[in-house]
Amino acid sequence: MIVYSPFWATLKKSNETTYTLIQKHKISSATIDKLRHNKGISTLTINDLCRILHCQVEDILLYVEDDNDQTL
Repeated sequence: MIVYSPFWATLKKSNETTYTLIQKHKISSATIDKLRHNKGISTLTINDLCRILHCQVEDILLYVEDDNDQTL
């Protein structure tokens, strides 16, 4: 399961807020909601967040093994 807990820590350390992500950088409020609820977002959005926050992918997301993941 992909979780976005690193994103929230990275955002807190930055000069950005969810408000500036939405208003200044045009990240949709739906995307912020997906981040809050660990829902899927596109790699393009991850790329945008890394550029805005000047960070690496691992500063945005983390993979955590979960027994509820779909069977492969």
